[in-house]
Formats: sequence, C-alpha cells, structure tokens
Amino acid sequence: MTSTAATAETTARWSEALRTHGRRVTKQRLAVLTAVEHHPHAVADDVAAAVRGELPDISLQSVYVVLADLTETGLLRKIEPPHSPARYETRVDDNHHHAICTGCGRIEDVDCAVGHAPCLTPENTHGMTIQIADVLYRGLCADCADQAS
Repeated sequence: MTSTAATAETTARWSEALRTHGRRVTKQRLAVLTAVEHHPHAVADDVAAAVRGELPDISLQSVYVVLADLTETGLLRKIEPPHSPARYETRVDDNHHHAICTGCGRIEDVDCAVGHAPCLTPENTHGMTIQIADVLYRGLCADCADQAS
C-alpha cells in the first residue's frame, strides 16, 4: 500500500469515527487524531508540532481544544502520569495499563494481566460499579538498567 493510499484509508477511518461520535469532520480533528495515532503517549506540545506539519498556522490552544473534545467523545484517551503533563493515545477500546520508565520516561502499553476488565477487583467498592482500573507500573526499562550497571 502506498503512502497516499494509507493516508486516504486513515482519513476515511477517522472521518467515520468522528461522524459516529456526532462530530463534524474537520481538518484540525483529523490532523490531531492522525498525529496521536502516529505518536502514542504524546503530550499536547508534541501533538501540536506534528499537526503543524500539515496545518502550520494551528495554535497550541486550538490543539488543546481538539484534544479535550476528542477525549470527551471517547476517540482519545488521556493519561496523566505523575510528574508529567497529560499524554494522549488512540487506544481507547480496552482497559489496558501503562509502564513508565523512571529513568528515561518511556511509556509502554501493558495489556490486562489476568481476569476480566477492569482487571482488578477491589476489596471494597463503596457501592460503586467499577468500570475501569488505571494501573501505572513504574520501573527501569532495559536500556536504563543497562546504563545504571
């Protein structure tokens, strides 16, 4: 598949997703979705930099507005690691978790280890119906561990 065909396929897929979620298809929304898809776990500044390759005049504020809207509609997932700005990803249809390297900051997706979503069953739900469990694993990646030794 050529780059042009892949771009057309991506545009068609995101256009359909936007319509399904009751949103108009705009070049800003498409550019943000594509940027986040190609740069999972990106911060807003990195998304804006990627989007500016296609839309050079887009403001950072506009990117923040689109990110918030797409997160609210469920097309993006916002993750908020400690001591880090919010990050965004397009993987939204499952209850996966994240592993963050405390050395370099690399973030990797971690599928549910065992059981049914939400993967963890709390001892006391306090009357809530638990739908999602956000687990954040923190440690050193192999590269940082090698450098440390």
